[in-house]
Amino acid sequence: MLDGMNLSVILRRALAGGGEFADIYYEEGSSTSIICEDGKIEKVLAGTDRGVGIRVISDLRTAYAYTNEVTETALLALAETVSRAVKGEPFDRAIDMRTKLVGPGFPIEIPPDGVSLQDKVALVNRGDAAARGFDKRIRQVTAVYRDGAVKTQIANSLGDFTESLRTGTLFLTQVVAADGEVIQTGYEPVGRFMGHEIFRERSPEEVALAAARRAVMMLGARKAPGGLMPVVLSSEAGGTMVHEAIGHGLEADLAGSGMSVYTGKVGEQVASPLVTVIDDATIPNARGSFSFDDEGTPAQRTVLVENGILKGYLYDRLSAMKDGCASTGNGRREGYHAKPIVRMTNTLIAPGESSPEEIVRGVGKGLFVRKMGGGQVNTVNGDFVFEVSEGYLIENGVVTEPVRGATLTGNGPDVLKKIVKVGSDLGFGIGTCGKDGQGVPVSDAQPTLLIEEITVGGAA
Repeated sequence: MLDGMNLSVILRRALAGGGEFADIYYEEGSSTSIICEDGKIEKVLAGTDRGVGIRVISDLRTAYAYTNEVTETALLALAETVSRAVKGEPFDRAIDMRTKLVGPGFPIEIPPDGVSLQDKVALVNRGDAAARGFDKRIRQVTAVYRDGAVKTQIANSLGDFTESLRTGTLFLTQVVAADGEVIQTGYEPVGRFMGHEIFRERSPEEVALAAARRAVMMLGARKAPGGLMPVVLSSEAGGTMVHEAIGHGLEADLAGSGMSVYTGKVGEQVASPLVTVIDDATIPNARGSFSFDDEGTPAQRTVLVENGILKGYLYDRLSAMKDGCASTGNGRREGYHAKPIVRMTNTLIAPGESSPEEIVRGVGKGLFVRKMGGGQVNTVNGDFVFEVSEGYLIENGVVTEPVRGATLTGNGPDVLKKIVKVGSDLGFGIGTCGKDGQGVPVSDAQPTLLIEEITVGGAA
């Protein structure tokens, strides 16, 4: 812990070679990971880790180093190392450390560290048994349990000193089903910053059976039709659309370097007037939430697009310094070994006024997407392609038979402008978002959406 150390002296040592800003990031965490494959426990990992990283920003460039030796002597030596990577005028302002601010965090009813390893193993065994017993065509089941508790302390040359604790639990099941030459996969996760009370909301059996049903149902589905057509994205589909089609493009490091289709478009219409996009790290217990980001900035709710008009970007401290504005609390890092970069938290399209049932009834012929799969986007031009893991035909305003193998292909700003109905519901999906070799927990959400026309990849 940084308590009791002379943080001002360490920070001044880091700035001895120059620089406008410095910070110290301390992290200690414990975690458990259990993987069950084909009815056998293949991996059980439990451990702890701690370390410190020191960063200096000089002339809008970053020098960063880290260590897992947490003593004042070691940190002074680390600060000296970082200072030698910087060339500039010596830092001459006083560093007056303020009283430490402790983030309130989220209430945890059943802390994972109070649950026995035997009981955690039982969770994956229960999920495996439920999925495996669902249908004889199921060939492979992988059940995964993870938990973790991470405490952070962050001190910087502005005098800020913050502390926070996050405790999270994750459970997921992946199922492979086969019938002759047809092979289909079902995947279902549940995860939030909460303890084992998460299993009161959804048991391991419920999660596993959702994955098993999806895999088996898709075995009997015919190939999806291809071509331009209306598409209804269910609120259950998860937020792949908002995350990939617009979220990454609104991260200020990409937008500021011209690597985004949304560069320089603040104040312009980038989506339908029905669309409002928000990034919100304050949602209680959500997988992308926190008290402070990984630079010590308080969690915020940031409106990015309002009624189709681009209002701004997501900022960490470095990108905010470049643009002469304040951070939006989106500086995040995978751990003490990594420098912070701009990342989404919980990104969503706000609910509208149409009922989901009304939206479907208004479509004569199209595709209904209940679950999205993976996606890729070229942030420079906005082009994307998404997989559909569970889709159905819409015929005369009714959701009918399932179809498999569908993809959605389009351009982010173009498709967002073609959203003609926004549902009054809201559904969340979770994931781990990768960028620059770092993964951080996020969630995405959307209401039921009607895209009047999009290219569906499928059978000719």
